[in-house]
Amino acid sequence: MLRRVADHLFWAARYLERPQWRARLVDVNYHLILEVPPRDADPWEPLLGITAEREAFARRYARADEASVVNFFTFDRDNPSSIANCIEAVRLNLSSIRHLIPSELWLEVNRLYLKMREWSPQQLAAVGVSSFFADLRESFYAITGVIDATMRRDAAYDFIEMGTMIERADNIARLLDVKYHYLLPRIEDVGGSADIRQWAAVLRSASALEAFRQIYGNSIQVDRVVEMLIFDPAFPRSARFTAERLAAALERVASGGAEKEPHTAAEGLTAMLAGRSAGEIIAGGLHEFLLSMENQCSLIANSVMHEYMSLG
Repeated sequence: MLRRVADHLFWAARYLERPQWRARLVDVNYHLILEVPPRDADPWEPLLGITAEREAFARRYARADEASVVNFFTFDRDNPSSIANCIEAVRLNLSSIRHLIPSELWLEVNRLYLKMREWSPQQLAAVGVSSFFADLRESFYAITGVIDATMRRDAAYDFIEMGTMIERADNIARLLDVKYHYLLPRIEDVGGSADIRQWAAVLRSASALEAFRQIYGNSIQVDRVVEMLIFDPAFPRSARFTAERLAAALERVASGGAEKEPHTAAEGLTAMLAGRSAGEIIAGGLHEFLLSMENQCSLIANSVMHEYMSLG
């Protein structure tokens, strides 16, 4: 496969996964604030911690309130990772390789792009946050469904898989890290209704609440949430699941005669997650473990780009 093609597929996948997370974060935070009166003056500020964009946000906005954060996440053309910019980046990456992807995929991406061109804060205010993001969620499901149902499981699919899984694992680590430390409640709040609702919101942000309840029922405890989102081998947004899918995609590419360095880096991530438990990493320092996960994801991404996409 040409390096240029691999690059377009890899980044199209990352830019497709990224706005899905951002849309869920905004939607879940909006409903959480309705359910639990915010204790802090700026209950939207933690979202900027999850995406590591506090400084970028502060350069253009005076305060992290609902209007400013939603605009920054959704519409802001000066934010490279806004949902609008990510959708445009997906389309741009796929436009030059349209002959290599299913026509249904291009049609769904282009349909979402055209809808995005008409977005505005006024439109969101008119239809409401819930309706706006519900419609957006359906558009993303349509695109990912087309990828899953129509693409051959070849090298092109593997590079999409790489981009998706790297982005997903990194997002899970950031989500848990911010909740566990930045949003750590007062001692008297631990285990209370507000704390439980926040952890339920974390699960909803990863589309994991229903799957969690199938295993643990309604008893939401920190160690169980961490176990689900980090170590569950069957849940498609857990770190372990994504790491194993990533390693498998890299192994298939390497078996075709490609370099094995990225696969080795991915094996480092799967090794971190093998034979571990939530209780063990919480006792040993959850923040440090999640930071190591983020660093390993960055190492894998850099290795993939160097070996398969760099022209140098």
